[in-house]
Amino acid sequence: MTPPQPMKVSPTQQLHQLLHSFDREREGAMNSRTLCLLRFFKPSSQSLLDLTLRSISSSALETPKSEFPQTLASLRDRLAQESPSLADFIRLRDSEDYSVEVGTKKNPIPKPKWMKESIPGGSKYAKIKSKLRELKLHTVCEEARCPNLGECWSGGETGTATATIMILGDTCTRGCRFCNVKTSRTPPPPDPNEPSNVAEAIASWGLDYVVITSVDRDDLPDQGSGHFTETIEKLKKLKPSMLIEALVPDFRGDPGCVENISKSGLDVFAHNIETVEELQRAVRDHRANFEQSIKVLKMAKEYAPAGTLTKTSIMLGCGETPEQVLKTMEKVRAAGVDVMTFGQYMRPSKRHMPVSEYITPEAFEKYRVIGMDMGFRYVASGPMVRSSYKAGEFYIKSMIDADRAATASPSA
Repeated sequence: MTPPQPMKVSPTQQLHQLLHSFDREREGAMNSRTLCLLRFFKPSSQSLLDLTLRSISSSALETPKSEFPQTLASLRDRLAQESPSLADFIRLRDSEDYSVEVGTKKNPIPKPKWMKESIPGGSKYAKIKSKLRELKLHTVCEEARCPNLGECWSGGETGTATATIMILGDTCTRGCRFCNVKTSRTPPPPDPNEPSNVAEAIASWGLDYVVITSVDRDDLPDQGSGHFTETIEKLKKLKPSMLIEALVPDFRGDPGCVENISKSGLDVFAHNIETVEELQRAVRDHRANFEQSIKVLKMAKEYAPAGTLTKTSIMLGCGETPEQVLKTMEKVRAAGVDVMTFGQYMRPSKRHMPVSEYITPEAFEKYRVIGMDMGFRYVASGPMVRSSYKAGEFYIKSMIDADRAATASPSA
C-alpha cells in the first residue's frame, strides 16, 4: 500500500504553526504586541522573521531546535529571496518614525510641525482670486481648503504658477467621507457658457500649467464628459502652449466618456483612487471602487495619443497599513500609470472622516523612493502634497517638454 503523501504547507502557514506551538507551550512568553503585529501582517522578509525570533525570550525556547529544522529552513529560503522593504515599513509603522498620534477632545495634541499651513498671498494670487470672483468660477483649491493654495497661485520657488479649476458647478452628486465639496442628488444644471468663460479666463492668467477638474455629475446623461471635453478643446485653441491636466471622475467606468476626454488635447489624464484598495468603501462614495478606477486609468492610456501621461493620487492617514499601500502601488503601476502622488489626509470638518494618524515626512520619502524603484516616472510624496500640486506640476511640465524635444529631434 502506497503511504499517504504529506500535505504541502505554505511558508506563511508554517510560520503560523510555529507561533501556535510557542503559544501552546509557553503562552505569554512572546511580547503580545509583536505577536499581534505578525498575525496582522503576513511576514515577507528574512529580517521580519529575525525580528520575530529575537522577540521571544530565551526561556521560552525550551523546545529542542531540531523540532522545527525543516520549517525554519524552508521559510528562510523563501524569505531571503524577497525584498526587505515591507518588513522595514512594518517595523517603521510601530514607531514614531512612521506616524504620530492624532489628538482628541479629551486628549488634545497639537498638529506636528510639518503640518503647519502658510498664509496665501502675492500679486498673482490676488489677480487669480479677483478674476475667479468676477467670472463666478470655482476652484478645488478653495472648495477643498488646500494648504498649498497661495504657493500654487503665486508660482512659488519654481516660478510655475498653477491653479485647479473646478467645472460643472460646485455641487457633487456623490458624498465621499473625506471631501468638503457640497453634495446633492439634483445639483443645478451646468452653465452652457462655462467652457468659454473658463478657457478665456485661464488663457489670460499667464499660467504655465492648469488642472481642470470637476464634481461628479451622475445626474447627466454623459456625466459631464462633453462639457469637460469642450472646455479643454477651447482652452487649447486659445493657448496651445499651455499644459492641461484633466483630473476627472470615474464616469462609472463608461468607455465613451473616458475616450472623449482622452482625445480632447489634454497633456495629463488624472483620476484619483483616493485610498488603498481595502479602504475604498470606508472612504469613497459607494458608487466608486478600486477596480473601476483602475479600469478608467487603463482605458485612458489606451485611448490617449502617445506621450500623454496618466496620473493618480492617494491620501495617507486614513487607517491604511504600509503593506496595503505597497500592494496598491504595485497595481497602479501595473495599470501603466506614469505619475503617483501621496499626501496627508486632513479632516475638513467634524462632519468628515477623522484622521487616523499623521504620517511623518520620513515615511513619505520612503514611499517616494519605493515608487521610483517600481518604475513610476515621477512620484510626489509629502504631508502637504495634493493631487494638484505646484512642485509636482513643475516636474511634470519638465518631463513633457523633454519628451517633446526628444520626439522632435531627428533620429541619429
